[in-house]
Amino acid sequence: MSDSADPAELQKHVKKYLFIGALLLVGTVITVALAFVELPTHSMNIILGMIVATIKASLVALIFMHLNHERPLIYKFLAFTTAFCIVLFVLFIFSNSDPLVDHNFEKPLQPAEQLEAP
Repeated sequence: MSDSADPAELQKHVKKYLFIGALLLVGTVITVALAFVELPTHSMNIILGMIVATIKASLVALIFMHLNHERPLIYKFLAFTTAFCIVLFVLFIFSNSDPLVDHNFEKPLQPAEQLEAP
């Protein structure tokens, strides 16, 4: 029995990993570009950034951590983790619209020249 793998099969895996790596680089460029693009609301920037981050994390977990070839039990744990992550994302977004929180920090600070002297 030979320990060496088929070179064609190895080349197929290398191409797949390079393709996924390129997708991750494109996702990183999109994430950085979102920091410089002003969408109608700041929340939209955050939501799009989280969507891109979720896609990138899914690619890493499925391909590089080989979760796409695991037993069905791991998918149950993954589903619970995904649901928990979505709940955290939603709570983060809802925290911005909390009526009990003072949002005065969103107003721009006054320059020192406009402050009243004592």
